[in-house]
Amino acid sequence: MNIKDFSERIPKIKNLHLPGKESHYKMAPLLRIEELGNIDIAKRKPRKAAVMALFYPDVSKTTRLLLILRKTYKGVHSNQIGLPGGKAEKTDNNLLETALRETEEEVGVPIHEVEVIRSLSEIYIPPSNFEVQPYMGLYPNPKPFQMQATEVEALLEVPLSHFLDDANLISKKLTTSYATNIDVPAFKLNGYTVWGATAMMLSEIKELLKQVF
Repeated sequence: MNIKDFSERIPKIKNLHLPGKESHYKMAPLLRIEELGNIDIAKRKPRKAAVMALFYPDVSKTTRLLLILRKTYKGVHSNQIGLPGGKAEKTDNNLLETALRETEEEVGVPIHEVEVIRSLSEIYIPPSNFEVQPYMGLYPNPKPFQMQATEVEALLEVPLSHFLDDANLISKKLTTSYATNIDVPAFKLNGYTVWGATAMMLSEIKELLKQVF
């Protein structure tokens, strides 16, 4: 889909009901769903974070979604695919500011050039004890992305049509922080397996987009 059509239809998303857990759980293995159902999140006092699902035109004006491959490091999200974003800092006024600041730091997108579409459903990530607030944003006049050398290994510039295609939903046996060799629902995007919290967030985004496209 070209960016003109996308830009004209995307405002309709603002008034849609968020599918929330119903969409998240489509991309979560049963063990994770059971774990989330048994957790008292408030008692865990999770740290706050925010991410940005950024849509933008490529050189041919085709709409794409930006994902990042994180660097390898000592942590539960090492070398995983994610959305640009990160933890909230004391200097952030709110979580939207967190998402925009982190997106600028990680991929070089100026804060004031992102048109925020809407917030999405929060999602709790047990292994890292983060509660993440996702947002959708439009970057209508993109400049070349600038990867943060210490955080980002590579960029995945995913065509919108590829993201929305159900043929790119897969199941793969993975070893996670909570289980060994289990079947995990995932997206196959640009040759990478996208699973876990990112896949759960993308599932909600996909359901919203399919209602307006």
